[in-house]
Amino acid sequence: MSTEVESIESVPVSRKQSRARLPRIDSFFRDAEKVTHAKHHGANDDWVRTLSLAFQSIGVVYGDIGTSPLYVYASTFTDGIKHQDDILGVLSLIIYSIILLPMLKYVFIVLWANDNGDGGTFALYSLISRYAKISLVPNQQAEDALVSNYHLEGVTPELKRAHWLKEKLEKGLAAKILIFACTILATSMVMGDGVLTPLISDQVDWISAAIFVALFVAQRFGTDKVGYSFAPIVSLYFLFIGGIGLYNLVHYDIGVLRAFNPKYIIDYFSRNGKQGWISLGGILLCYTGTEAMFADLGHFNVRAVQIGFSCALFPAVSLAYIGQAAYLRKHPEDVASTYYKSIPSPLYWPVFVVSVAAAIIASQAMISGAFAIVSQSQTLGCFPRVKVLHTSKKYEGQVYIPEVNFALAVACIILTFLYKDTTKIGNAYGIAVTAVMFITTIFLTLVMLLIWRTSIWWIILFFTIFGSAELIFLSSALYKFKQGGYFPIAVAGFLMSIMGIWHYVYVKKYWYELTNMVTKDKLEELTKRYTIGRIPGIGFLYSELAQGIPPIFAHLVEKVPYIHSVLVFVSVKTLPIPYVSSEERFIFRQAGPIEQRLFRCIARYGYNDKKEDANVFADTMIEQLKKYVHDESLFAQTTEQQLNNENIRQRPRAQSTVHVEERLEQVTEPQTEQSEPQHIHESKQIYEQELANGVVYLLGETEVRAEPNSNIFKKILVNYFYNFLKKNFRQGEKVLLIPRDQILKVGMVYEI
Repeated sequence: MSTEVESIESVPVSRKQSRARLPRIDSFFRDAEKVTHAKHHGANDDWVRTLSLAFQSIGVVYGDIGTSPLYVYASTFTDGIKHQDDILGVLSLIIYSIILLPMLKYVFIVLWANDNGDGGTFALYSLISRYAKISLVPNQQAEDALVSNYHLEGVTPELKRAHWLKEKLEKGLAAKILIFACTILATSMVMGDGVLTPLISDQVDWISAAIFVALFVAQRFGTDKVGYSFAPIVSLYFLFIGGIGLYNLVHYDIGVLRAFNPKYIIDYFSRNGKQGWISLGGILLCYTGTEAMFADLGHFNVRAVQIGFSCALFPAVSLAYIGQAAYLRKHPEDVASTYYKSIPSPLYWPVFVVSVAAAIIASQAMISGAFAIVSQSQTLGCFPRVKVLHTSKKYEGQVYIPEVNFALAVACIILTFLYKDTTKIGNAYGIAVTAVMFITTIFLTLVMLLIWRTSIWWIILFFTIFGSAELIFLSSALYKFKQGGYFPIAVAGFLMSIMGIWHYVYVKKYWYELTNMVTKDKLEELTKRYTIGRIPGIGFLYSELAQGIPPIFAHLVEKVPYIHSVLVFVSVKTLPIPYVSSEERFIFRQAGPIEQRLFRCIARYGYNDKKEDANVFADTMIEQLKKYVHDESLFAQTTEQQLNNENIRQRPRAQSTVHVEERLEQVTEPQTEQSEPQHIHESKQIYEQELANGVVYLLGETEVRAEPNSNIFKKILVNYFYNFLKKNFRQGEKVLLIPRDQILKVGMVYEI
């Protein structure tokens, strides 16, 4: 394929150094480099706000892992307690599992691998994508690295390990596909967890269904309001289980504190052998919901999540498990319902009501995580279009997706009545949770190698300890595959199919546009072959293509040889960062001579950015376009000698499609509105007049088909499955918030 694709030859070490070494582009409007940093939620939170978020996180993040004491002992001792010391062995395993995975791994390590405040598998994927070009979509541009939120320090040849790994990842298609497959597998399993979480509580069906309805209806009010509403309930639940655990410890057997000695773990496996290994499938339920801490990070901040875990969750659940173990030492026959049997009689009904509510609220962690994941995956071209509503002005990571909310609600309510055995649900849940955690370990290892540049010995230690522990737990969970473990695999397979098909066609469409884009010669040929008329107004022709003029323009001119007086080829591009500052949003380039008023514009967003209304978008773009025309006109008047004197480099070789930023302040600062050349002033008036004449949005109504010589599998995949998804999810104009009376659709067939 001969088409040139823009690439980043080397990553700048710092913004100051990049300014000196990078050549000029046609546009990256002049205020861009004035932004030294971009704000995101949680970046500069004071302690008052952090404590407020910590309180909210109790109601959103910790309901899942916090309600695990309801069923862990029952899921572990499925055949009863054979030996009294087995209680101490299991308690020791529970305590050290919580300390090792949720606390040490996630709270103190994984949370710091966030992407400008956002967490989850897609955030890790995006973080790695910035340092190594592992994206399957070839739309990377050199000037993307200059956006403030990139925070790149560069992978230098001196660090041979990181440089070697970067090259291997970038050159190996198999590695790119494998990393992407792991990403969508993890995200699919997290969304599947959102369905499984509430089912494991084993409460009355109709009560559960009623609470489900209330829970999912409440989602539309946003994470902050839901968090404030649920936090008191979960906090009360933590007080109950912590207090009752302390009471049971003193009342029944304080000797269970011996379980802090890890020797009881060794004795447990020595005594039980294979059955001890199988029982790990129940023990691992003590840390279910851990991944939600990371997936929901965009709704809060690191300190808030750490405070919530350290001050509320860990003390409460530790006391709960210890207290239940003390109770079981005296009443081993009650292991099937340890939680409720161990409640003192005067407190039974209050605790029962709060526990039922907390068990249902537990699914909030995965619901919020599912919203964040779908929002991220959609903007990166990995999920069909859905409606994303931002529910907070303070924290843009707090989102609500009606379609996902409805699907989760229906699935939860149906499965409430279908699944009666919580042991099977626990088996299913264990596979999903542990698989996601192991994938996170792999990705974090890549982050350590590529970005953090941690000592290789620390990396080996990290992967050995956490990876080994997770694989042991996962092997035990997979042993129970036939006993309900197939469910998360089926859910993940279904969601992976949707995401995989959508992204496959998304990439193929991009390559089709890139291969068939209108080159400079083709544009000249079109203008010679057709007498292209100009009509009043401004036209925005949308496409995914970031490198040139899309083929749909040639199709439009061939069918209707008229274009607007000002025509802008717009590409809305999502960068692998959460947020892009509004000052760095647009890049303009000329698509023809300045008098033809043909431009290309790349509108750059982060995967968590909120899209503006179409009219606001148009007004902002036109203002920046006028600045660009002003700068280009002044630049054209400056001689090459003056540019050399001012140390401004010229463009790369003529045949290159890569252009990089420079500042034009030295050229433009001496000018004022009063001294502005007449032709520039007239040009501005033209754009203002055309804006007054109206804006029309031209959208490609593309029908994607497999090439005639494609195999039958590809034809079914593209012609049926993809087109079914496309027709049944939201259309482009709804996602872009374009008024229907300003849309002109251009039909075209893409054969991929």
